[in-house]
Amino acid sequence: MPLLITGISHHTASLEIREKIAITRLDYDKRVKELLALDGVEEVVVGSTCIRTEVYSVGQKDSPLRVHRWLQAKGGLSDTEMEKHCYVHEREHAVHHLFRVSGGLDSLVLGESQIVGQLKEAWQMSIAAGGVEKVLDRLFQHAFATGKKIRSKTRIGDHPVSVAYTTVMLARQIFGDLASKTVILVGAGEMVELCGRHLHDKGLKSLIIANRSIERAKELAEQFDALATPLGNLPEILHKADILISSTASLEPVIHADSVKAALKQRRNQPMFLVDIAVPRDIHPDVSKLGNVYLYTIDDLQKVVDENLSKRTEAAEAASSDLDEAVDEFMRWLNSARATVYLQNLRKHARMNSDELVEKALRKIRAGTDPEQVVKQLAHTLTNRILHLPSTRLRQAAEERDDDLLRVANRLFEPERDT
Repeated sequence: MPLLITGISHHTASLEIREKIAITRLDYDKRVKELLALDGVEEVVVGSTCIRTEVYSVGQKDSPLRVHRWLQAKGGLSDTEMEKHCYVHEREHAVHHLFRVSGGLDSLVLGESQIVGQLKEAWQMSIAAGGVEKVLDRLFQHAFATGKKIRSKTRIGDHPVSVAYTTVMLARQIFGDLASKTVILVGAGEMVELCGRHLHDKGLKSLIIANRSIERAKELAEQFDALATPLGNLPEILHKADILISSTASLEPVIHADSVKAALKQRRNQPMFLVDIAVPRDIHPDVSKLGNVYLYTIDDLQKVVDENLSKRTEAAEAASSDLDEAVDEFMRWLNSARATVYLQNLRKHARMNSDELVEKALRKIRAGTDPEQVVKQLAHTLTNRILHLPSTRLRQAAEERDDDLLRVANRLFEPERDT
């Protein structure tokens, strides 16, 4: 039962190539059923995000090639493009890869946790589409447990590695719970929007967005249940800011020391946390000389980001032993499951013969044949039938010099030695 991952990711392909192979939620059920219809494919989960599309499959010996061709046809890629951009992981290498992905160790941002939710969603959708049975169900549950263990043990997600998220984390370090604080966001660009989203997710209740374009400020404010105000009103409301984050396109500072000094007086010198992530700077450097002001620039934040990225890298390296242990544990289960299938087939073969021969033997005994003679004949015939096919295979192995099979057969029937 080959366990296989076939896919592309940000490591191997551009956005243009990834877009061709991406699978939407609306198409998911259809794509899973297409894969299950391929000869030899028994189980399948498809994971498709902005940075990767991967097909996790279980099947017969020749199923990997069929999955590979399906993915190629789906994206309309040439043989050369597939060879360049597509990767294939089998057996323990596939398990190792999935566990790394689940642990956030293969993400665009090392240690990010969003991938766990995406994998769970893919697994659940595949279950609904009939794509998951024993092996992939066990594999994905093991992947989720491994990812959780890695995050818990290494605390890889404790160190923010984006400027926006780092800003919010620093604010929490200074003020603790942000729910009761007031934050003013100056500007309405991408970085301010990201900060607003992180603050909103942390339960912030009081958020003000000041921007030159009041329309854009209102548009952003609607997303976060915030208030919008023209940038010109900033000096009048500055005293409300426990936290201020600024990122405009201004060529000159928009916040000066005298405005902050006046705001501090109104606040009775309660501390203010000011973050300037604009280039050129929005907050005049003289503001840093004021007491009860914590001022961070983009360079200050980048130092924190770089330090945290280093910590995440160290955490990822520390996770390697846990990762290897988890892979070994799953492979032991998988190999045991394979043995169970073989044993079931062996027992089925033996039972079919024994049931038939026992019924014949009972009929002979009822007809008056000597029971001892019937039992001896039963044993002789049953032995011959059960061993006929294995004996034929062993003779062929000997003729073809298949020493590996001969050694395995010898080991199977070798008596246990006393210890």
